[in-house]
Amino acid sequence: MTTPVCTSASAAAAPARQTYSYPSFASYVRARQPVLLRTARSLTANPSDAEDLLQTALTKTYVAWERIEDHRALDGYVRRALLNTRTSQWRKRRVDEFVCDELPEPEPVPGEGDPAERQALHDAMWRAIARLPARQRAMVVLRYYEDLSEAQTAEVLGVSVGTVKSAVSRALGKLREDPELGLVR
Repeated sequence: MTTPVCTSASAAAAPARQTYSYPSFASYVRARQPVLLRTARSLTANPSDAEDLLQTALTKTYVAWERIEDHRALDGYVRRALLNTRTSQWRKRRVDEFVCDELPEPEPVPGEGDPAERQALHDAMWRAIARLPARQRAMVVLRYYEDLSEAQTAEVLGVSVGTVKSAVSRALGKLREDPELGLVR
């Protein structure tokens, strides 16, 4: 038998080996929940699923609380319940696939075109706006994409309201004449 060199180190290690007795289920859960939650998190990828898994295992433990003879082995019992519950969940998780003759497509909403066409129009519009001179581009973006008023746009850019009106008018004229946007009219 070896004698510990440092008595304070062996005394500090002693509580780690100590077994606890819990007078009630609630006191056990309060004392051991953080440790058991870490175990549950190691079994699942999602923290919310880990909390659900722990609650299910604790429910099973609560039901069996009176039958558990050795309360020093509670952690092992709960860990086994966690593992068994997770295994059951994994086995039950199945994706049912059904073969059908036609692909289920959503019904088109009246007034909305094809999403691919809307995206193509969106991209064409941004390319056309990018071809505008910088000052006109800034005014169009502030007026129509940021939804600022003419006065707000003038204030942001440090110009007069009349300048904003005339520059936006010229920019819209150029956009109307843009050959790439002419295809969607």
